[in-house]
Amino acid sequence: MAASRRIELWFVYLARCSDGSLYTGIAKDVAERIALHDAGKGAKYTRGRGPLEVCAVRRCRSKGEALRLELAVKALPRPEKETLTRPRRLAAFARRTVA
Repeated sequence: MAASRRIELWFVYLARCSDGSLYTGIAKDVAERIALHDAGKGAKYTRGRGPLEVCAVRRCRSKGEALRLELAVKALPRPEKETLTRPRRLAAFARRTVA
């Protein structure tokens, strides 16, 4: 009997900081990661900018896919990032960007 391959899901998330800026990151557990950001133990950028509000989340099939999507989102100008916070826009962007 072949060993089953365990799929590890990764997520890309966009979160709005208390100063109105947007932060993009990846995590296996978004809620846990946001809690770390809010506790001042997340990314350096989010320290002092909490609490964060999750605006959009996209499930990815692998860490590599999540990293590629995160990089693509971070490369966008702010107005385009703002559009990704609307319902289903991050998913549509992911389908176009990370195939």
